[in-house]
Amino acid sequence: MQGASAARMIAAMRSVRSLVAGVLLGALVLAGAGLAQTGRPAGSLDVVIRHGTVLDGSGRAGFIADVGVRGGYVVAVGDLGAAKAATEIEARGLYVAPGFINIHSHAAANALPTAVNMLTQGVTTEIINADGQSPPDVERQMASLGAAGLAVNVGGYVGFNSAWQSVVGAADRRPGPDEIEKMRAVITTGLTQGAWGVSAGLDYKPAYFARTQEVIDVVSVARNWRTNFTNHDRLTPESHFSSRVGIEETITIGTQTGLVPVVTHMKVQGHEQGTASDRLASIHAASTRGAYAAADAYPYLAGQSSLGALIVPGWAQEGGRMAMLQRFADPATRARIVTEAEEAMTARFGGPKGVYLVRTQQELTDVMKQMQGGPGETVLKILEQGDPGAILRFGIEADIIAILKDPVTSMACDCGATTDTRVHPRFYGSFPRVLGRYVREQHIMTWEEAIRKSTSLPAATIGMVDRGLIRVGMAADITAFDPLTVIDHSTYEEPALPSEGIRFVLVNGQIAFADGQATGVRAGRPLARTSRMPSRPSGPETPGRRLSIKGSASDRSIDISVVRSTADGAATGRATFGATPTQASITVDTIGFIQTAGSGWTSFTGLTSASSTGGARAITVIVDEQDPNSPANVTVVVMLEGAPPWSGTMPAKGVSVIK
Repeated sequence: MQGASAARMIAAMRSVRSLVAGVLLGALVLAGAGLAQTGRPAGSLDVVIRHGTVLDGSGRAGFIADVGVRGGYVVAVGDLGAAKAATEIEARGLYVAPGFINIHSHAAANALPTAVNMLTQGVTTEIINADGQSPPDVERQMASLGAAGLAVNVGGYVGFNSAWQSVVGAADRRPGPDEIEKMRAVITTGLTQGAWGVSAGLDYKPAYFARTQEVIDVVSVARNWRTNFTNHDRLTPESHFSSRVGIEETITIGTQTGLVPVVTHMKVQGHEQGTASDRLASIHAASTRGAYAAADAYPYLAGQSSLGALIVPGWAQEGGRMAMLQRFADPATRARIVTEAEEAMTARFGGPKGVYLVRTQQELTDVMKQMQGGPGETVLKILEQGDPGAILRFGIEADIIAILKDPVTSMACDCGATTDTRVHPRFYGSFPRVLGRYVREQHIMTWEEAIRKSTSLPAATIGMVDRGLIRVGMAADITAFDPLTVIDHSTYEEPALPSEGIRFVLVNGQIAFADGQATGVRAGRPLARTSRMPSRPSGPETPGRRLSIKGSASDRSIDISVVRSTADGAATGRATFGATPTQASITVDTIGFIQTAGSGWTSFTGLTSASSTGGARAITVIVDEQDPNSPANVTVVVMLEGAPPWSGTMPAKGVSVIK
């Protein structure tokens, strides 16, 4: 925001913050330069973002346009000079992008009502329960978080680690067939409750003890959900702590279970540094074989975990903390643990110089001097007092650049909403660091590609259909930033220094962050996935894709004729849905964006005609011909703003579906 008028608007907005908090802001995208969309708001808008350069998340070239928001959705993108709005944002000189989607989040529940550290990064959606940890009831978790208020949107995975621990326990033993079925039931329940995929952290005990085939046996229950398997790769002493082997295991589990394997917070560690291109090639090879695979990464050369989790050998952690401490107390066993811990440190983190203790802000090498012991013995002495967080240095710059710029890598910070100030700097700096350091300064990718990797790519990877793009009918999660100043400032020594350059953030159409300050608005929502939201690739779409379907589904007449006219997904056409006992007929006369997965799944957003719904309303439609649970049918899902979702099926045989 620039100029005196902008300053006056901010002052006015802050003075009526409580009023703004109650307004549902929407987003309607009008046609930008070279785009055929012409949807216009029927009445005044909630918000207009004027004169910004729109990077809409698709990867296409940015263009100068206004963005109109109403009712929580994008309703116009283009020249809105005559439009009236309750709030106007001057974005001249700023880039206007979809809100960033963090698909690997460790958000603290008590920080989600404010989420200031995430809003300062431009993040509007977090997917929690990463690394395999989730509560037994994901639906209840989301309801509880929503009831407390959310500054950002939140969804959750269902965790393999939690399923394993709840059934098998902390011992290194083989589960029986009935126990496999119990774990499968945990996964099924989580997916039924709206989980966005299956997460695992096979490097963490006791899930570390699960054999690859056992993981496959459990996770394969998710096959018909067409979702993703995201895994913190398992590095074992047997493989000499090989990132290659760990990544290949993730890909194997995903492809053999029919899920999209996601190599989460991808890295190449220790003695294998410099081989990122080979590791990425294995991901692309899986996709070439017909099993799409993906990755996510953060822009740092060190990770964070508890000190003992990845250093103390797995066998020594079997049975939990008390059992581990008993092993520490036996001199012979302790000596073996010390030796193997040092081997792990050397292979993974370059030795003790690769370990930094977050809470006390000390290098392990300095603690070794204080305790007058070797690296392994010092780690055990620290663990006897507790298990503090540790920064673990693992990589080289060339590898992280190769990983970040790869087309299938989403940006994800392995962080989340927090109020803690002694954490990894990624909690405060990840997304601005990518934009400032790697795009503006090093030019490793274009602005458009960096935004795609932070928005529509992670959305598609986990199956979202209504976020990640600034197009007509999409949810109004929007981030505006200054490309000249956006950068991180957090460091390992001062990790809570806020980033700069993120100027405005809208969450579901409401202004959550404005010119350096969180507004206190809690417009975030719990987000749930259904089986008709498949994980899929993201990228340029094939022009000319047409969806034409006419028939009746569950006694509702359906007539759809839409066509994707350009490679950026812009679409034209019309759709009508007949009346039901609880809903009047609907006419969609502004088509926003068509997404596809293979030849039998299509989704599009748009706006209804004002006459058919009492005012133009956002709508998302899914036409699914590939549901493995209903292979003989075509399923149509209609998600209309302000109305419960509707779905119906029609027999595939005899129904006119033209592609």
